[in-house]
Amino acid sequence: MPTLTDKTAVITGASRGIGKSIALHFAENGADIAIIYSSNENSANEVKTEAEKYGIKAKTYKCNVADFAEVKTVCDGIIQDFGKIDILVNNAGIIRDTLLLRMSEEDFDEVIDVNLKGAFNFIKQLSRPLMKSSCGRIINISSVSGLMGNPGQANYSAAKAGMLGMTKTIARELAGKKVTCNAIAPGFIETDMTASLPQAAKDFADRSIPLKRMGTPDEVANLAVFLASDMAAYITGEIIRIDGGLSM
Repeated sequence: MPTLTDKTAVITGASRGIGKSIALHFAENGADIAIIYSSNENSANEVKTEAEKYGIKAKTYKCNVADFAEVKTVCDGIIQDFGKIDILVNNAGIIRDTLLLRMSEEDFDEVIDVNLKGAFNFIKQLSRPLMKSSCGRIINISSVSGLMGNPGQANYSAAKAGMLGMTKTIARELAGKKVTCNAIAPGFIETDMTASLPQAAKDFADRSIPLKRMGTPDEVANLAVFLASDMAAYITGEIIRIDGGLSM
């Protein structure tokens, strides 16, 4: 079984959904965790309280991941608080879905800034601490939308596709320092984001997915635990789909 004992992980977008599940699974497997959230302090504190039940150290940090200077300040604080960083999970993301003809420049820029630039900001600030670890791991949460495209998501698909290219590049750049970088590409996962979809969209998803159901955040988190563990030490630059066969 994978273990993350004595490792320190930074998870962005960790107050809900996939990020919350990853944070709790990491804690259950022994990792200390830095919980990055954008606005919902109560939810972040609930994750912290639940994670601490596993006997690990957890702290919350409010951060606009799209703000380069703010990310630097937060990362400096994390290193001061924990002393080291072994794992970075770039999960923070937003959607501003609409067809291209209706999409505003603000809709496009905001999604790119949070979903793609946010990942760059954290990788940029934490690369050196990760290189000092004996088991540095970067896990980028992308999407099958970045592989397939999706109507109404020109901004989101572009950001997630960009994350895939960045994953492969970072994997090559940091491999010599024993840091791996991989991407997880979820399909339809049962989160607040998919809960807001119209019923027709949910029905279409169920028909289109070979396994005939949406995935769960826990299933994504289990994959993240594996990639963060020593069991995945020889895996880097990979894009692993977890979509019930949707994009095969």
